[in-house]
Amino acid sequence: MLLILLEALLALVLIVAIVWWTMFSGRKKGELVRDEDEDKNV
Repeated sequence: MLLILLEALLALVLIVAIVWWTMFSGRKKGELVRDEDEDKNV
């Protein structure tokens, strides 16, 4: 029973890590910069 719970927890951690990686990889500070936001900063 404990082994099944550990496997389920590992699968959940892997899914969260994959989603986090795909959402935030390659972006500055993790946020998507919109064109309207760039115009306000000028």
